[in-house]
Amino acid sequence: MKTTHIILLVVIAAAIGVIISLTGSTSSYVTFKEAKEMAANGENDKIHVVGKLRKDASGNLLGVEYNPQIDPNYFKFDLTDTMQTTMSVVYGNPKPVDFERSEQIVIIGSVKDEVFVADKILMKCPSKYTEKEI
Repeated sequence: MKTTHIILLVVIAAAIGVIISLTGSTSSYVTFKEAKEMAANGENDKIHVVGKLRKDASGNLLGVEYNPQIDPNYFKFDLTDTMQTTMSVVYGNPKPVDFERSEQIVIIGSVKDEVFVADKILMKCPSKYTEKEI
Protein backbone atom coordinates (compact mmCIF):
# COMPACT_ATOMS: atom_id res chain seq x y z
CA MET A 1 0.00 0.00 0.00
CA LYS A 2 1.10 3.51 -0.68
CA THR A 3 1.59 5.91 2.19
CA THR A 4 -1.18 8.14 0.82
CA HIS A 5 -3.63 5.24 1.11
CA ILE A 6 -2.58 4.59 4.70
CA ILE A 7 -2.96 8.28 5.61
CA LEU A 8 -6.37 8.37 3.93
CA LEU A 9 -7.52 5.31 5.92
CA VAL A 10 -6.33 6.87 9.18
CA VAL A 11 -8.22 10.12 8.39
CA ILE A 12 -11.40 8.18 7.56
CA ALA A 13 -11.12 6.14 10.77
CA ALA A 14 -10.66 9.33 12.81
CA ALA A 15 -13.71 10.93 11.15
CA ILE A 16 -15.83 7.87 11.91
CA GLY A 17 -14.65 7.95 15.54
CA VAL A 18 -15.61 11.62 15.89
CA ILE A 19 -19.05 11.01 14.38
CA ILE A 20 -19.74 8.08 16.70
CA SER A 21 -18.64 10.03 19.78
CA LEU A 22 -20.85 12.99 18.87
CA THR A 23 -23.98 10.90 18.30
CA GLY A 24 -23.50 9.15 21.63
CA SER A 25 -23.73 12.39 23.61
CA THR A 26 -26.66 14.06 21.89
CA SER A 27 -29.84 14.60 23.80
CA SER A 28 -33.39 14.64 22.55
CA TYR A 29 -36.46 16.85 22.97
CA VAL A 30 -39.18 15.11 24.96
CA THR A 31 -42.30 15.88 26.97
CA PHE A 32 -42.56 15.57 30.75
CA LYS A 33 -44.46 12.30 30.34
CA GLU A 34 -41.64 10.82 28.25
CA ALA A 35 -39.06 12.19 30.69
CA LYS A 36 -40.80 10.45 33.61
CA GLU A 37 -40.93 7.19 31.65
CA MET A 38 -37.23 7.46 30.84
CA ALA A 39 -36.40 8.05 34.52
CA ALA A 40 -38.57 5.07 35.55
CA ASN A 41 -36.63 2.89 33.08
CA GLY A 42 -33.33 3.99 34.62
CA GLU A 43 -32.22 6.21 31.73
CA ASN A 44 -30.21 9.13 33.08
CA ASP A 45 -29.43 10.86 29.78
CA LYS A 46 -29.69 14.63 29.57
CA ILE A 47 -32.90 15.58 27.80
CA HIS A 48 -34.47 18.81 26.54
CA VAL A 49 -38.01 19.86 27.43
CA VAL A 50 -39.65 22.88 25.80
CA GLY A 51 -42.34 24.72 27.69
CA LYS A 52 -43.95 27.89 28.90
CA LEU A 53 -44.20 29.40 32.35
CA ARG A 54 -47.49 29.28 34.24
CA LYS A 55 -49.05 32.73 34.55
CA ASP A 56 -52.29 34.03 35.98
CA ALA A 57 -54.77 36.26 34.12
CA SER A 58 -52.82 39.41 34.92
CA GLY A 59 -49.50 37.93 33.72
CA ASN A 60 -47.94 37.17 37.12
CA LEU A 61 -45.87 33.99 37.39
CA LEU A 62 -47.31 31.06 39.34
CA GLY A 63 -45.33 28.39 41.17
CA VAL A 64 -42.01 30.25 41.46
CA GLU A 65 -39.79 29.78 44.53
CA TYR A 66 -36.63 31.87 44.78
CA ASN A 67 -35.25 33.47 47.91
CA PRO A 68 -31.64 34.59 47.35
CA GLN A 69 -31.21 35.60 51.01
CA ILE A 70 -31.76 32.00 52.16
CA ASP A 71 -30.21 30.08 49.24
CA PRO A 72 -29.18 31.93 46.07
CA ASN A 73 -28.51 28.62 44.29
CA TYR A 74 -32.01 27.16 44.64
CA PHE A 75 -34.56 28.20 42.05
CA LYS A 76 -37.81 26.27 41.61
CA PHE A 77 -40.58 26.98 39.12
CA ASP A 78 -43.46 25.27 37.32
CA LEU A 79 -43.23 24.69 33.57
CA THR A 80 -45.94 23.50 31.19
CA ASP A 81 -44.69 21.47 28.22
CA THR A 82 -46.12 21.29 24.69
CA MET A 83 -48.62 18.58 25.75
CA GLN A 84 -49.98 20.82 28.55
CA THR A 85 -48.37 18.76 31.33
CA THR A 86 -47.05 20.86 34.21
CA MET A 87 -44.07 19.82 36.31
CA SER A 88 -41.89 21.46 38.94
CA VAL A 89 -38.36 22.29 37.82
CA VAL A 90 -35.43 22.77 40.20
CA TYR A 91 -32.40 24.70 39.00
CA GLY A 92 -29.28 24.70 41.18
CA ASN A 93 -28.12 28.16 40.17
CA PRO A 94 -29.40 31.71 40.60
CA LYS A 95 -32.54 32.76 38.75
CA PRO A 96 -31.65 33.88 35.20
CA VAL A 97 -31.99 37.54 34.32
CA ASP A 98 -35.30 38.45 32.61
CA PHE A 99 -36.73 35.03 33.46
CA GLU A 100 -40.21 36.52 33.92
CA ARG A 101 -40.16 38.01 30.42
CA SER A 102 -39.40 34.70 28.71
CA GLU A 103 -41.84 33.62 26.07
CA GLN A 104 -40.61 30.03 25.85
CA ILE A 105 -38.09 28.05 27.88
CA VAL A 106 -35.94 25.02 27.11
CA ILE A 107 -34.65 23.12 30.12
CA ILE A 108 -31.87 20.56 29.93
CA GLY A 109 -31.54 17.91 32.61
CA SER A 110 -33.36 14.84 33.91
CA VAL A 111 -36.22 13.74 36.16
CA LYS A 112 -35.40 12.77 39.74
CA ASP A 113 -38.06 12.00 42.37
CA GLU A 114 -40.98 13.43 40.34
CA VAL A 115 -39.12 16.75 39.86
CA PHE A 116 -37.19 17.84 36.78
CA VAL A 117 -33.65 18.81 37.80
CA ALA A 118 -32.34 21.29 35.26
CA ASP A 119 -28.65 21.68 34.54
CA LYS A 120 -29.23 24.46 32.04
CA ILE A 121 -32.01 26.89 31.14
CA LEU A 122 -32.34 28.45 27.69
CA MET A 123 -34.81 31.31 27.33
CA LYS A 124 -36.49 32.90 24.35
CA CYS A 125 -37.10 36.51 25.26
CA PRO A 126 -39.62 38.34 23.04
CA SER A 127 -37.74 41.65 23.20
CA LYS A 128 -34.75 40.12 21.41
CA TYR A 129 -36.79 39.05 18.42
CA THR A 130 -38.98 42.06 17.72
CA GLU A 131 -38.13 44.43 14.92
CA LYS A 132 -37.18 47.90 15.99
CA GLU A 133 -38.03 50.96 13.98
CA ILE A 134 -35.14 53.05 12.79
